[in-house]
This record gives sequence, structure tokens and C-alpha cells, in this order.
Amino acid sequence: RGRVCDLVAIFSAPNPSPAMSKKTQLNFKLVLLGDAAVGKSSCVERFVKNEFFEFQQPTIGAAFLTQTIPLDEYIVKFEIWDTAGQERYRSLAPMYYRGAAAALVVYDITDPDSFMGARTWIEELQRQGSADIVIGLAGNKLDLASQRKVDSKEAKSYADENGCIFFETSAKTGANVQEIFVAIAQKLPKNVAPPQNDTIQILTSDDRPQSGCCGKK
Repeated sequence: RGRVCDLVAIFSAPNPSPAMSKKTQLNFKLVLLGDAAVGKSSCVERFVKNEFFEFQQPTIGAAFLTQTIPLDEYIVKFEIWDTAGQERYRSLAPMYYRGAAAALVVYDITDPDSFMGARTWIEELQRQGSADIVIGLAGNKLDLASQRKVDSKEAKSYADENGCIFFETSAKTGANVQEIFVAIAQKLPKNVAPPQNDTIQILTSDDRPQSGCCGKK
């Protein structure tokens, strides 16, 4: 009880190939946000593991994953926080997007309420996130286009007005999932300082050290 680390699951993609490792690697924190059941976890699992499960258990708290993207001149390593969409976890979100270089906000194209929720997340990031945060907006479940209730032109217009990268995606088929992460990676700054270390430590709310409460990438 009270331990944030109890809510975190950690996954890591395979290490880069030797050819990739010759390039400079830049590490960036990326957070996934959106309402429950829009497919955030499915999108990130498709991106990291190239897997899809028809019945995905809801995320509890957050899950931590990593994945690398080789670009022409350097490698981007995303340190990804996949947050829970349930309302009871919403108060934890600032802890995950604080200091994030990028965010992917996901909605379900068959659910207009989830699009309104995505807009609320983007507005919150603009108010409280990093000043130069790169935001992607993903209209997920493109495989259910026949049941569409969110117009793609409306979503694209909103994204353009707010400086967001926009793709409609399908975690089920893989459509545009890799593409939106690559587009985010390409927009991130190249002149970032290297990380001090590769340990992430999650402390309890009163910041007292607790054993077994850190994850190593």
C-alpha cells in the first residue's frame, strides 16, 4: 500500500545490433496517455514486441518499456511509460509525464468520448508538461473503420492546430504504429545531454528509500 513501484511492470526490447551500437544513442522519456480501453498498451506492445493480444488486461498504474529506433545519424532510445487509463489512476499521470520529452496520446476512432479525453490530455500537457514536449496523437483501432465515429479530418485539423504529430493506427494490424513513433523520434532535439545513469528509481510518496523499489532498464 502506498508504494508506487508495486504498480509498475517493466519490459525491455532486445539490445541494438552491433551495427546500430556504433551510432550515438540518445535517450528520451516518452509517456502514453489516453482513456481506458483505447489501445495504449496494445500500441506499445506492437511497437516494442510486434505482438497483439485480442484481450488485453487493463494496465494497473503504469508499465515501463524500452525500444530503440535507428535513424540516419543516431539512435533514439525511448524509455516508455504506459499509463493506466482508468480515472482512479489519473492523479498519478503528472508523475509519469513530468520531464518527458515526448508523449503519445491515444484515442479510439469508434469512441468520440475518447477523442475528447485525448484533447483534455493534450491541453494538460501543454499547460503542465515540458515546454518543448513533442506530442503525437494516435487515432487507434483503424481496423474498425466501418464503425468510425471520429472524423479523421477533424482529428487531423485539431492536431495541426496544436502542433501534434497525427496518425490513425491499428495495434491489431500494425498499421502506422511504427510510423508514429518514428515521426516522434525524428522531431526530437538532437543536442540532448546523455543520461547520468540507466537506473530508474521509484520512491514512495514520502521519499523514504524502500528496498526492492527500483527497476533497471
